[in-house]
Amino acid sequence: MAKFIESYDGINGNYQFEYDDCDDFSILLREKVTQIYAVCYLIENPGKIIVVHNSKKDTWGLIGGSIEKGESYEETLRRELHEEGNVNVVDWLPIGYQKVVNLDTGEYSYQLRCVVVGRQDEGGFDGDPAGTVDQVAIIEPKDHSKYFDWKQIGRYVFQRAEELKKKLNY
Repeated sequence: MAKFIESYDGINGNYQFEYDDCDDFSILLREKVTQIYAVCYLIENPGKIIVVHNSKKDTWGLIGGSIEKGESYEETLRRELHEEGNVNVVDWLPIGYQKVVNLDTGEYSYQLRCVVVGRQDEGGFDGDPAGTVDQVAIIEPKDHSKYFDWKQIGRYVFQRAEELKKKLNY
C-alpha cells in the first residue's frame, strides 16, 4: 500500500500518484521506470538545492528527466544533472518512487526520487542541450513551494531528502 495517494486532473488525462519510500529501486519493474528526479544539494551553496524551469511547459521542478534506452538509473541521474544544471553528482541515495497511473487507460509508470549531493561546474548553468530547461534557481529547500506545489507528496519528498542527506555526509 502506498504511503500517499493523490489525484491530478490534467490536460492529458486524469492521473493518480501513488508515492512510497524505498532505499533500493530494484524492487520496481525496470521497463515501467521512465524518469528520475533529484533533490540536489550543492556543495558550493551549503544547505541549498537547485530547481529548474521547463520553458516548454512554463513550470518549475526538480532537476531530472527521462531514462534513455540502455542507461542505468545512476547514469540517467548523472547525465540529467549535468545537462540541466551543469552539476556533477558526488553522492546519491534513493528517496522513493511515484507510481503514475492514468485513470483513463489504466496504464502506469514509475518516477524515481533521489537525494543528491553535487558540485556545480564553474560558470554554473550554461544551457540545456535539449532546450527544455532555460533557467535554474539555487534556493532554500523550504522555499520550493514558491516555485512548485506538489502537495503532500512533494512536501514529504523534501522532508525525506533533508533526513537522508545526512547519510551522504553533507
